[in-house]
Amino acid sequence: MTATSSPSDQAAAGARALLAAESVGVLSTVSVRRAGTPYGSITPYALAADGAPLLLLSGLAAHTHNLQADPRAGLFVGDRSAAADPQAGARLSLLGQVARLPAGAEPDARARYLARWPQAAQYLALSDFAFWRFQIDEARLVAGFGEIRWLPASALVMK
Repeated sequence: MTATSSPSDQAAAGARALLAAESVGVLSTVSVRRAGTPYGSITPYALAADGAPLLLLSGLAAHTHNLQADPRAGLFVGDRSAAADPQAGARLSLLGQVARLPAGAEPDARARYLARWPQAAQYLALSDFAFWRFQIDEARLVAGFGEIRWLPASALVMK
């Protein structure tokens, strides 16, 4: 830690770095099929300029139906390099709301998403897929044993 860097600043930097290094998370939504029950699904993501996760979702997917009924969601991102001992690796739980992007915001989202997921171009050829933005309200970072903290959304904004 540098003289100008607080533990909170370091945690925020670690959370931003984890989001940038990884590209897949577990999206948890509130089920409409089983009222109020959490529903999780593996979801690739890219990052908006400000660091918010961008999702490419099918209109047919259960998580999309769930978000249309209730936009509250969680996105769990773990350090895949710690697969042999996942509890030793960094992990981040984002809490927030997910909303479909307006048409005007889609060109930037498309470019960012395809830069990270070029194979997604085939999905974009289908009219069923649309971009959604995960608006972070707060996050819980576990950066190692005893290194656990809540972070406000403002701490995750890319600088």
